[in-house]
Formats: sequence, structure tokens, C-alpha cells
Amino acid sequence: MFYFSLPIITSQSSLLSYVDLLAISTALLLILYISAPEPEPFPDIPKIKTFRDYLFAAWCGYLPLWKIFWSFFILLNGALIYIDYLAKTGTLTVSSWDVAHFVLINPIIWWCVSIWRASFNTHSKFWAASARLVTLAIALEYALKLYIRIQYPRIFFDCQELMLDYGNCF
Repeated sequence: MFYFSLPIITSQSSLLSYVDLLAISTALLLILYISAPEPEPFPDIPKIKTFRDYLFAAWCGYLPLWKIFWSFFILLNGALIYIDYLAKTGTLTVSSWDVAHFVLINPIIWWCVSIWRASFNTHSKFWAASARLVTLAIALEYALKLYIRIQYPRIFFDCQELMLDYGNCF
């Protein structure tokens, strides 16, 4: 997250700076830590035989937080960096970049809901608050990508190379 979007926002606009983002994220982490649920004993984990059982158990919040968080966090960041890399190199068109991010919305919603429900299943309030902060950060990432798509498409997308999709760069 923020691999390609944050440098563009901080260098090309006066919308946010790194100090502002650090202050906002620290304040949010503090608020989320205060409001985080107290850790509870782990519930009985249902038998997971298939991937569908894993998805359902994660959605209901039956799994430990780390099993839900890390499995999807690595896949999501890999997908976002790869999609942005393809767009930066001109391999992916602007409209294909939009579609790829739109396709990721449903898994992101599933992951965010699962994280919030499973935040009881951890040993520390800090990890519950940190995981919830990352779910808020993914919403900020999508907002920044939308802002870049509207305000700075010529900077993010290599519009000189995209002759077929050149109209989307304006």
C-alpha cells in the first residue's frame, strides 16, 4: 500500500505531507487502541476442511487475528503493487487499471469486516488496534488512487505510450 500513490501525493500536491500522515496515523492508532476490545479467550475453531470453510470462519471472526490478517495482507499488497507497476510501465491501460481496482473491492470489504470481527481473537489490544488501522489505511489508499486518477493521470500513467487509451489521461 502507498508504494506509488504516496510519493505522487506528497510531491505533486500540498494535500498531505509525511509529517501530516504520521500525526494522523498516530492519533488514529491511539483512538483505536483506546476503543479496541479486550482480548478474550479464543473461541472453539470449527473444523476447516476446505477454503470455503476458512473464508466462512474468518468472516464470522472465529479464527485468530493473525491468520486472517497476514494471509490477505500479503496478497493484497502484492496485487496493488503489481497493478500499479503495470500501469506505470504502460502495459496496463487506464481503464484496465480502473477495472482491476474495482475487482479488488469485494475481497477488501471481506477482509476489513473479518479483521474487525476477529480483533477480539488476539493476545494484545495493540495488535487489534494496528490491524484495524491497516483496514482504515486501505480505504485511504483507495481514496488517494481515486484522487490521482482524477487530478494527476498524466503523472501516474505513461500517457505518451498509451495511444489507444489517451483520452482517459485528461
